[in-house]
Amino acid sequence: MNKTNLTMMCDFYELTMANGYLEAGMEDKICYFDVFFRNIPDKAGFAIFAGLEQIVDYIKNLHFTDEDIEYLKKQKLFSNAFLNYLKDFKFNGDIYSVKEGTPIFPNEPVMTVRAKAIEAQFIETFILSNVNHQSLIATKTNRIVRTAGSKGISEFGARRAHGPEAATLGARAAYIAGVVGTSNTLTGRLFGVPVSGTMGHSWVQMFDSEYEAFKKYCEIYPDASVILVDTYNVLQSGVPNAIKVFNEVLKPLGKRPLGIRIDSGDIAYLSKSARKMLDAAGYSDCKIVASNSLDEYIIRELISQGAKIDLYGVGERLITSKSAPVFGGVYKLVAIEKDSEIIPKIKVSENVDKITTPGFKQVYRIFDNKTNKALADVITLSDEVIPENEAYEIFDPNSPWKRKTLTNFTVKTLLTPIFRNGKCVYQVPSIVEIRNRCQKEIDKLWDTVLRFENPHKYYVDLSQKLWDLKNDMLYEYSLK
Repeated sequence: MNKTNLTMMCDFYELTMANGYLEAGMEDKICYFDVFFRNIPDKAGFAIFAGLEQIVDYIKNLHFTDEDIEYLKKQKLFSNAFLNYLKDFKFNGDIYSVKEGTPIFPNEPVMTVRAKAIEAQFIETFILSNVNHQSLIATKTNRIVRTAGSKGISEFGARRAHGPEAATLGARAAYIAGVVGTSNTLTGRLFGVPVSGTMGHSWVQMFDSEYEAFKKYCEIYPDASVILVDTYNVLQSGVPNAIKVFNEVLKPLGKRPLGIRIDSGDIAYLSKSARKMLDAAGYSDCKIVASNSLDEYIIRELISQGAKIDLYGVGERLITSKSAPVFGGVYKLVAIEKDSEIIPKIKVSENVDKITTPGFKQVYRIFDNKTNKALADVITLSDEVIPENEAYEIFDPNSPWKRKTLTNFTVKTLLTPIFRNGKCVYQVPSIVEIRNRCQKEIDKLWDTVLRFENPHKYYVDLSQKLWDLKNDMLYEYSLK
């Protein structure tokens, strides 16, 4: 996002482990780590993957400065050999990832890192930070966007975000997930997201009267006149003064007002009353914008009450994903290489949800050829191929007796090579391309998965070969 060297944005234990790997002679051991998440925020039917572009930039620029190394030296924990090692440190491994904007589901790898132990371990925190944050905001945003239907959502959350970077990258993720624009100018400058803004209450208060404030604004911005009408009284002064200024300033210029904004009060009632007043004055094309701590639930209520709102400005509850503020992505070792052979690794826990799926894997999405809808995701070992020209049986990995045979389908691989041997082999798409992919892929999900209340659980299955491997390893560990 900026010129700051983000290499040191890591958990300290990644450095102590890296030093330990070097001291133990394990620095060249090839490891495989999976990034995945366990639960969908808000108990929704799917999440949206975002944050890959920033990870690509990070990996390309991964290096330690002399100042970084001097700081670590002062900690008096690291060997001279390790500090010297960091002078020429860079990422030389492979990364595979789901493309940004893709719907994703629990427990399937959305990214796999294959690299030497120190390299693979070191990048964990940055990867998780980006995937967790941007995927969280994208997922929350799309719920809000889908609630509003044909009415647009503009992201208004910069001042309530958890810092400038969260505000800027959060607005990026929100645009991927469907907002029409953002109030965050930096997001617009960096990523090409459309920006918009009107006036604050302070503008109105700066003038001797509300009328003077509106008049001056329309004189300065005759082609971008959206008036904030709730500083004093929406219906008694705000809307009447706005209409008066539209008549006196814009109409003689042959201009039309873009809209009014309501930021407080009974928005459903006020919007219906304001709509009548604007229509009666000949401004049926003047949009009504609503803001003030909105989210998908409040928007749904406003729609059910017949509110006359054309655009919603959504801030704090979007940019912080207030109802479910943690995405919960994790980074787990799933395999190592020994004498060029891939050795699967598994984490065993009394908490069944925390048992990992071992091995170097691929994820396939299966689409029904008749409807073009996604039927299921299947996690396989990396050398497996799902044939499209013959029947294929899927099953619930937690209840393997629940099986279904699929025919007449198309298969798509989800994990795409991003880096090979440290070189980026992926062309990062424009944000508009990512946004379009997001909508296209969401359209391929069944309505039962999209619904807000009790969504259908999308099938994420294991191949028979992978299921056998996992259960054999669990049985082996149970005997120890």
